[in-house]
Amino acid sequence: MWAWMSTDGMPTGDRAEWFHHVVSQTVAPHRLAITDRTTFTARAGTLSLGCLEMSFHSNSGHYAWRTPTLIRRGDPEHYLLGLVTQGAKTVSQRRTDSRMEAGDVVLWDTSHPYVARSSASGQTRMTVLHIPRDRMLLPANRLDAALGSRLTTTTGVGAVLREFLGSLRDHADEGSPTGRELLARTTLDLVTGALAQQLDLVDHVPPDTSKEVALRRIDAFIDLRLGDQDLTPGVIAARHHISVRTLHALFQPRGEAVAASITRRRLERCRADLADPGQAHRPVHEIAARWGFRRPDGFSRAFRAAYRISPREYRRLAQAGRVAGDEPGT
Repeated sequence: MWAWMSTDGMPTGDRAEWFHHVVSQTVAPHRLAITDRTTFTARAGTLSLGCLEMSFHSNSGHYAWRTPTLIRRGDPEHYLLGLVTQGAKTVSQRRTDSRMEAGDVVLWDTSHPYVARSSASGQTRMTVLHIPRDRMLLPANRLDAALGSRLTTTTGVGAVLREFLGSLRDHADEGSPTGRELLARTTLDLVTGALAQQLDLVDHVPPDTSKEVALRRIDAFIDLRLGDQDLTPGVIAARHHISVRTLHALFQPRGEAVAASITRRRLERCRADLADPGQAHRPVHEIAARWGFRRPDGFSRAFRAAYRISPREYRRLAQAGRVAGDEPGT
């Protein structure tokens, strides 16, 4: 689960030292300089995803230096991939300077000196992935050449990665440790695909990984558009510039057809909403329509076929704490 820390209720004079400790513990040892100690505030969170770590930082203006001396003192040997969600941040590493604003993604590395600066005006918010260097499948020398660079996130895998990271912070701690490990693998596949596309290294990605990257990209696309009633295999294939036949071939090892996968995911979202006390006021047909079911009767049939219970009866049992049939076909 997320572990959260903040300067709320902390004496002003203690905040800079506290933040220095937090950054050094959650990222790597740094030198820090706060732009304005009298108004400085910060909030940070960390979450383990198994083979990856994730952190969130919201703070006022400051500078952070990762120096050769500090690297010798301690180095987690992590690539850091950061998504700015508010404000502006500048990262300088290996003679590359990048200024990021909301929606931008940057890659940097704890094993090389760098300087990071958060805007002096307002709060800067950033979600950061901490990726062990030995988990990256791409050539280290090519990755090192991209350190400090802003990644392309408006098209292709980069755009999918940006949207995925934006939702990962809100949902990564939901579910079991096994589920978080699956999220970590999904995240690593998408990062690999985005970097391979950015650095023209697609040929360096092993074939199995290339297929997995494509599948993860498609999975993310489907999950983000489940509410679109016109979401079909044809639409998905066209969006990813592949044939419908190729799309079905990618899904074949899973033993689940593309259309069946869409329906299952929609039913899972509906089931979660039906069990949510905060949505008890919403009619069943409205929940069904929210997740892409065109007709209430079609939704009811699909729900009963999957869970052997009607949507209304499921809602009644779930909100009474007596849910049965949580898995399809049980």
